Amino acid sequence: MRVRSMTAAPPTPWSNNLAEPRIHETAFVHSFSHIIGDVEISPNVIVAPGSSVRADEGTPFFIDENTNIQDGVVIHGLEQGRVLGDNKKEYSVWIGKNSCITHMALIHGPCYIGSNCFIGFRSTIFNARVGDGCIVMMHALVQDVEIPPGKYVPSGAVITSQQQADRLPDVNPQDKEFAHHVVGVNQALRAGYLCAEDSKCITKVREKIDTYNTNVDNGSQSQRSIEVYNSGLDNQTVDQVRYLLEQGFKIGTEHVDQRRFRTGTWNSCHPIEARSVGEAVSALEGCMTEHQGEYVRLFGIDTKHKKRVLETIIQRPDGSTKPTTTSTYTTPPKPSNGGYSSSHSSSHGNSSYSSSSYRSTNNGGGYSNGSSQLSSETIDHVRNLLSGGYRIGMEHVDQRRFRTGSWQSCSPIESKNASEAISALEECMRSHEGEYVRLIGIDPKARRRVLETIIQRPEGSSNGSSNGNGSSGSYRPATNVPPDSKATFTPEVRKYGVGFESGSTATLTNTRLSAEAIEEVRNLLRGGYKISAEHVDKRRFRTGTWASCGQIDANSEREVVGILESYLAEYPGEYVRLIGVEPKLKRRVVENIIQRP
Repeated sequence: MRVRSMTAAPPTPWSNNLAEPRIHETAFVHSFSHIIGDVEISPNVIVAPGSSVRADEGTPFFIDENTNIQDGVVIHGLEQGRVLGDNKKEYSVWIGKNSCITHMALIHGPCYIGSNCFIGFRSTIFNARVGDGCIVMMHALVQDVEIPPGKYVPSGAVITSQQQADRLPDVNPQDKEFAHHVVGVNQALRAGYLCAEDSKCITKVREKIDTYNTNVDNGSQSQRSIEVYNSGLDNQTVDQVRYLLEQGFKIGTEHVDQRRFRTGTWNSCHPIEARSVGEAVSALEGCMTEHQGEYVRLFGIDTKHKKRVLETIIQRPDGSTKPTTTSTYTTPPKPSNGGYSSSHSSSHGNSSYSSSSYRSTNNGGGYSNGSSQLSSETIDHVRNLLSGGYRIGMEHVDQRRFRTGSWQSCSPIESKNASEAISALEECMRSHEGEYVRLIGIDPKARRRVLETIIQRPEGSSNGSSNGNGSSGSYRPATNVPPDSKATFTPEVRKYGVGFESGSTATLTNTRLSAEAIEEVRNLLRGGYKISAEHVDKRRFRTGTWASCGQIDANSEREVVGILESYLAEYPGEYVRLIGVEPKLKRRVVENIIQRP
């Protein structure tokens, strides 16, 4: 940027060198930010409005390439104390490559932040060392400690002792993906801001806009119109392709299936050597068609610096961002009633179902079982849950872990369309063939489960069952729960208006203790130990911040089991653990998790 607020360091009792900032020509520093003193800003750094980088007390500062300093960030340092940078020199503040210092964060030296780090909104890092690849979420405090590389600091955490720092959990692949995406977005913003200040660059953009508007006014379609409306990509993706090509970047694409998406194991599509937007869009569509039912992402490649500048997911398995029907490849047409009526078969290589599995009926909501892997009862479950405003979830477990109830989540279902939800269920069943798979109904307001039913078993059965004992719940839509039903319901399920026929052993909310937990209770009572329980939500589970459910004074096994099961019902969606306490020595002898989210 031509006009920057840069100031030399003032003369002080500890320094009279009047050092000035050194900013690389490819960096963008907004005129409403303040850079003072001995600050070195490397290539491709973006410093947003309202930020203050003030090396007038502690000095020097170093900000490595591709890092973004977002709005309202304050970077300052104490006169005493230094950290050793990656170049083996001493600094008051060192910030590594490809890092995100997000809105309103405070970085106060002596401080070292490694490469590929993410510092969340309003978090404070003071007199600390944060290793490479760490993620610090919002409103956290990290002080007087060294965070090992690749660790995750939850929102609101206060990390002021090395013991706390050493117990932090590892960063998961989704967090890494998000942080990498933020870097890419800010790189695109940096290039855009620099273009806006370059009269030649911005003139070309304005001329193209004027040409496009003129052509539209004359009733003719410009090349841009053709590219957008004859492709399955939305306007935003086409604009990204055009922008990347105009900036001299290459276009790349990668794909990954749902199972490997969690580990971030992406595979490259065929290289794109396109010279025009139309060719690039066509190549993107080819990758999307070839890998239908998988994630596909677009990215730009800076060939000079051999790095990526942008990553955007342009196709998802659940269809939330899948191409429109005007694409050069076809998708099953959806009738107005929400069901698939086309007999078009999926082109995905490992797909064994066709869209004719779900045939719309006159009432606009029914499905015939057809060739679907799901039973008609399960399809009714899905339809009624969605019509009641509930969300759909899925979990799977192998035969060995089934006994301990250690279920794991499949990919979340965000769709509210019954056909898409059924497709996602079948995808989970195919991905975990030979395992148990269960359908979950979730009340998003109360954040609790209203339904759990097994829809696949290792022996291949896909009948709905809810208690895991081999019997299948006979489902029927109902407005009232029959009084003689043996099923157990939460109040939300009664409102939801579904039930099971009399004689069914299905259970909609699993608040029963496992046989192993009951055996542990029995042994603790026999040994004269006291029993209590603790609970914690998923966010605080990482930091080990458990809260007591209350002391259990009962001595009867039945009473203790009843109280523990009431805790499971009271804290759905949280971890609950059983505690055994030796009363004489007042120490714990057992800690066992009996419920997981």
